[in-house]
Amino acid sequence: MDTPDQYYVVARPLYSEDSFKETYEKIYRQRKTMLDHVKDYFTCDSKRVKNAALSLLPIIGWMRIYRVKEWLLNDVVSGVSTGLVAVLQGLAFSLLASLPPSYGLYTAFFPVIMYFFLGTSRHISVGSFPVLSLMVGQVVTRLVPDTGPPANITGFEGLSRDEQRVIVASSVTFLTGLFQLGMGLLQAGFIVLYLSDTLVSGFTTAAAVHILVSQLKFVLGLIVPGLSGPLSIIYTLEKIFSQITSTNICDLVMSIVIMLAVFVVKIVNDKCKSKLPVPIPIEVIMTIIACGVSYGFNFKKRFRVDVVGQMVKGYESPIPPNVEVMESSLVEAIPMAIVGFAVAFSVAKVYAVKHDYVIDGNQELVAFGASNIFGASFRSFVASTALSRSAVQESTGGKTQIAGLLSAMMAMIVTVAIGFLLEPLPKSVLGALVIVNLKGMLLQVTEVPYLWRRDRPDCVVWLVTCVASILLGLDLGLAVGLGIELLTVVFRTQFPRCSVLANISGTDLYRDRKDYICISEPKGVMIFRIPSPLFFANIEFFRKKLTEAVGFSPLRVLRKRNKALRKIRKMLKKGALQVTKRGVLTTGSSPTEESDSDSKMEDLDLPSDYSDLPVQVNWNSQLPGNICVPRVPIHSLILDFAAVSFLDMSAMKGLKTALKEFIRVDVEVYIVSCDVDILDKLYSCKFFDDEVRTSMFFPTLHDAMTYVLRTHPQDTSHKDQLQEQHIKTKVTSTRL
Repeated sequence: MDTPDQYYVVARPLYSEDSFKETYEKIYRQRKTMLDHVKDYFTCDSKRVKNAALSLLPIIGWMRIYRVKEWLLNDVVSGVSTGLVAVLQGLAFSLLASLPPSYGLYTAFFPVIMYFFLGTSRHISVGSFPVLSLMVGQVVTRLVPDTGPPANITGFEGLSRDEQRVIVASSVTFLTGLFQLGMGLLQAGFIVLYLSDTLVSGFTTAAAVHILVSQLKFVLGLIVPGLSGPLSIIYTLEKIFSQITSTNICDLVMSIVIMLAVFVVKIVNDKCKSKLPVPIPIEVIMTIIACGVSYGFNFKKRFRVDVVGQMVKGYESPIPPNVEVMESSLVEAIPMAIVGFAVAFSVAKVYAVKHDYVIDGNQELVAFGASNIFGASFRSFVASTALSRSAVQESTGGKTQIAGLLSAMMAMIVTVAIGFLLEPLPKSVLGALVIVNLKGMLLQVTEVPYLWRRDRPDCVVWLVTCVASILLGLDLGLAVGLGIELLTVVFRTQFPRCSVLANISGTDLYRDRKDYICISEPKGVMIFRIPSPLFFANIEFFRKKLTEAVGFSPLRVLRKRNKALRKIRKMLKKGALQVTKRGVLTTGSSPTEESDSDSKMEDLDLPSDYSDLPVQVNWNSQLPGNICVPRVPIHSLILDFAAVSFLDMSAMKGLKTALKEFIRVDVEVYIVSCDVDILDKLYSCKFFDDEVRTSMFFPTLHDAMTYVLRTHPQDTSHKDQLQEQHIKTKVTSTRL
């Protein structure tokens, strides 16, 4: 049973927008002009200098609050743990980039140093990311293929294939950094908003499939040239299966053992993470074992296993980017810049919310742009973040980017001092580690049934993005997915689900009349809801749906009425119709027929003129003289604009035309819950005239309905229901 505190009682006047404006004075704010904004932008004071410094160098902000005693030990433990993972992922992901493994260690070092000073996230681990590594690898194999001559590019002369590939990777990384830095300086961080979670999920799933296929040659010990471009994944699989009988059994067995061990231990880590101080570093353990076994049994010579081989010791001098490579990779660099930022920003946002601090999207673009430019100068490839590596950094207690800096130091130690210990490591082990870490991305395919049941347009975005990225390549696939996503937005706004509302009995609530049983619909009143903005692309759809909802075309009715009036005038003039004492038209003599040629068709759309008729014609009654005019079943139409966020000029013209058509067939039109800014725009654009008036606007749907029932007292049954409702609205005055 309802208790008294579950009710609320409202006692206020019935308001239209006009009466509300008269009762409550509105404050008109002085809005800044463009010149004011320019002046503010170039105004400089100490506060703005301080804010600019903190924005450009976020390290100043978090270093000031750094708690050495509480955070330093956590950062050290986290940095060492993350560094071990970063080293292995750097080696593994460099294979995706078609580069010698040692260059993956450069990516684990140089970009981290720059991000340490410029980044706003305290928890993400900057470095190689498998999807970006694969995208770099596609550019590398396109310009420097495994078989055949490289592209005709100045600067390749006299260089080995690996050196040429390093130049390609560093140049495309430099260009990607330039794009990111430029977007950051132009405050274009909002661009990530156009990449929905559904699109990113489909894209990364497709990338995982590409990564899986690219690593099969290492796991099986086959020699398969790297391919790029549309359908490259099909051609790669064809080459793999054509050589399947040449599989290196040692590589295959070792890969299977590694994957099984890592998979099982990861499950244990997940189930026992509350009991373990740090996750078991199974990748590091298996790598050490594989290195030892490979070295002890001389896998390279005995079983012809392909190993990491000679590691580059130390760091090489910086190099400039190759302009011709940048020109050739322009199309690929743009999606790399967007994907790298989108992934990093998404991960950073998760940890920022969890640990209650703010990240700046534009500054993140600047940070990653500068990091990639700096890293490219020292031969690293595109850096972003990896969810697994960032999870290690955060779960092991990392508090700030000092943990990231220490992980970079771990990569430096391996590069400078102990890299030779990794030389006997089989590449199949790295491939197995890459594949087993694809589990999370590949399992995203399970989202498809859920999306199909809950949101089919989103499901279409996922499927199209995934399939296009698999078949056409990651760059073209991302473009296709983005195009489909924008089309779904257009589809949702251009074809919204309009509905007819009815009053929920005993309340002031109004819902779709198809969804509820206990509803009240007053005779002659239609409530039509528009759940989207009105603009040039959907205004005709709105008018069509409105016509279908009311059950008649007001323009057709108006034309029929004007034709009938012409016929009535002619019949009165000829005596075919007569007016009785009660003011009723009756047939006098045989009616005459009027052809359409006797009428001016352009005048039929004008308001009906009754001035010269001796009586008022009741169009809903039986008309004499075989005159047939469609009846109008409603006297009031209420348009619910609560979900209309904007109107453009085309929609404004179409709306005004639709309103006039209804008004001219004696239907009273009311617009409710219209946004204040839209109402102001209607005033400024001279929307109102003698027919379309401001008095038709009401602040709420219930105000309009109450007013309609007061002006049409014949609907007494519904009026009584409104008066007896639980939420009581006491109408003290109309003030219209």
